[in-house]
Amino acid sequence: MKIRFITVGGTIDKIYFDSLSEYQVGAPGIERMLADLPVSFEYSIQSIMRKDSLDMTDEDRHLVVSTVKEAAEQFIIITHGTDTMIETARLLAASVSEKSIVLTGAMQPAGFRSSDALFNVGVAVGAVCSSPPGVYIAMSGQIFNPASTRKNRERGVFESVE
Repeated sequence: MKIRFITVGGTIDKIYFDSLSEYQVGAPGIERMLADLPVSFEYSIQSIMRKDSLDMTDEDRHLVVSTVKEAAEQFIIITHGTDTMIETARLLAASVSEKSIVLTGAMQPAGFRSSDALFNVGVAVGAVCSSPPGVYIAMSGQIFNPASTRKNRERGVFESVE
């Protein structure tokens, strides 16, 4: 099995420079995470942009869709900013049906000790390997259907909505 990781930026890849929280979206955090783990699957990493998800446009989302469609792999994990992850997931769900796709990210940058990045990526790997074709979100220790989830900014978690 081979997993294609597609990175678009977001908090998971942010690098902070000072206490005023000035940042830039840096190199994909997934590179560092996977290099330090004894994973038993093949993978490739493709960075297609380095944007905060609030800065993503419809054109950017269509680039994500076309990149997923062109990927040879059946299993795709996309690291994405959490603010508009749901919008990208919904567009993917309407556009791609034959692959297992999981979007994940982090509420804190991967470089922070208290980051949820590694945990979310681990959940995403488990989900992409065990879920039927479709689009899912792996955040807050759960797998979500993008059609019925939201980001709860007050609690700092993703949750299902009925």
